Amino acid sequence: MTATILVTGGTGTLGRQVVPLLVDAGAKVRLLSRNAHESADGIDYVTGDLLKGDGVAAAVGGAELVLHLAGGPKGDDVATGHLADAAARAGVRHLVYISVIAADRIPLGYFKAKADSEQIIAESGIPFTTLRAAQFHDLAFTAVRTLAKLPVVPNPGGVRLQPVDVRDVAARLVELTLDEPAGPVPDLAGPTVYGLDELVRSYLQATGKRRPLLPVRLPGKVGKVYRAGANLTFDGTQLGTRTWEQFLAERLG
Repeated sequence: MTATILVTGGTGTLGRQVVPLLVDAGAKVRLLSRNAHESADGIDYVTGDLLKGDGVAAAVGGAELVLHLAGGPKGDDVATGHLADAAARAGVRHLVYISVIAADRIPLGYFKAKADSEQIIAESGIPFTTLRAAQFHDLAFTAVRTLAKLPVVPNPGGVRLQPVDVRDVAARLVELTLDEPAGPVPDLAGPTVYGLDELVRSYLQATGKRRPLLPVRLPGKVGKVYRAGANLTFDGTQLGTRTWEQFLAERLG
């Protein structure tokens, strides 16, 4: 495998798992970053800002494949638009995008930006692959650790999650990137569905902490869709192999 692959978000939680796999597969990896880095370990760093559009055309130039992992709390659709425009002009032959399960169903800005980004890519004219994944174990861990710092832990009733290990997502993305464009592919979620209270209790038990859980009701449309399980997916879903319990044991040593 000798194709040049431009990776956005290559220094993030997911990117740190994906990039070494691409290098091991023999790909020429070009990593887009806002900050300058010395090229090393088979990775060529280029500087640019997806949100502003600065340096994006130069970064994409000569790349046959683009793996778009970059994301943030705001502006994902804007960044994706800049990247897709540059990729289309450069004749990129495959654009791979990581999205989130239920992007079009959860009434929150982050999810809407992901759904809008999916549409931008689908309408870009570039052959593409989009993978929707569940929230990573890392994000669930950060959430429950934050909750566990409170003297009384709020427990939104009916909220269930199906967290997936970032390594499982990374491996799947590398497979998809090195394969032919496939459009929207089956979602990738963790092997087990948990109530949020189960995640909190397992964390408390693993850390030896004691906290009372206070039942609360998640209000509004967001609460309604979560209680209906709109953030979960089952039909046609691919499941990761690593469980929350395994992740927790690794993280806590």
